[in-house]
Amino acid sequence: MARELRLGISPCPNDTFMFHELVRGGAPVPGVEWDLELLDIEALNRAALLGPGRFDVTKLSIPALAAAVEHYTALGSGAALGRGCGPLVVRRSDRPELKNLRDLDGLRVAIPGEHTTANLLLRIFGPANLRPVPLRFDAILTAIAEGEVDAGAIIHESRFTFADHGLTEISDLGSVWEDATDLPLPLGLIAARRTLGEPLIGAIEAALHHSVRTALDDPMRSREFVREHAQEMDEVVCRRHIALYVNDDSVTLSRAGRRAIDELLARGRAAGLLPDGGSPWR
Repeated sequence: MARELRLGISPCPNDTFMFHELVRGGAPVPGVEWDLELLDIEALNRAALLGPGRFDVTKLSIPALAAAVEHYTALGSGAALGRGCGPLVVRRSDRPELKNLRDLDGLRVAIPGEHTTANLLLRIFGPANLRPVPLRFDAILTAIAEGEVDAGAIIHESRFTFADHGLTEISDLGSVWEDATDLPLPLGLIAARRTLGEPLIGAIEAALHHSVRTALDDPMRSREFVREHAQEMDEVVCRRHIALYVNDDSVTLSRAGRRAIDELLARGRAAGLLPDGGSPWR
């Protein structure tokens, strides 16, 4: 009898693209069936912070991994990590006085969740008195455009569409990170519950590696699965989303990718923004 494992990923095109073969049986884990749940990244983060009970394997932002590292270990496949893919901080075009991150001191800035990498970067590199306003990622553009907040850190497909809302970029947090570290930016990764044990975790990692490799080699295989969960996202935006967030580091984390994750954890912990803890690696 197969063992059912609970899998949590986001409905974003990069996740459904990478996981298609895994959840549809093209990259099987022997003796395992998947119970899939798709949630916004911050909902996945919060679930992990409540303990390891809800998901056996889950997508996590780096700050959530730091908080749950006792229970979850990072996998070497499925990461959203790279160069030129960082969160953008944007404002309304009629706010020209907001030229850089320093100008946000004391202002209300929307964030896509308290435990997201976007928020961590904003707190590391932004002004000390910035006033974060947590919102679901797909509500941030409207909140800025309607003046509910002064600016916002945007992620996912919003980086392709913010200009359509009359918004202007203040800062690219990914570029700020790359300039400071000369490393790619780790946005999120896949983590497995440590109590699954090394043989099963290794088998899951190998199957995910195969799933991502297959998706890149034959992108059309996952098209319907991706479109099913992308809702009203434009086809061109959907393809750009996948191209931006899925790369060789998604197949297998490079040494630079692992160093980047360790560096972001170290900087967050040194600044008192992340809890102290052990290594995310097994």
